Amino acid sequence: MPEVGGLMTHGSVIAREHGPPAIVGVRGATTRIRDGQQIRVHGTEACIEPRS
Repeated sequence: MPEVGGLMTHGSVIAREHGPPAIVGVRGATTRIRDGQQIRVHGTEACIEPRS
């Protein structure tokens, strides 16, 4: 499955309009993050790391 999305996709537009946090544009996310894996997202530092 290709990674599809960007700053103007439906999810990011809804997040911007309604205020919930949203992460877009994480290159390689579908191969780097496993289903069910807990991660920590640092939005201001643009960093995603495994949660311990």
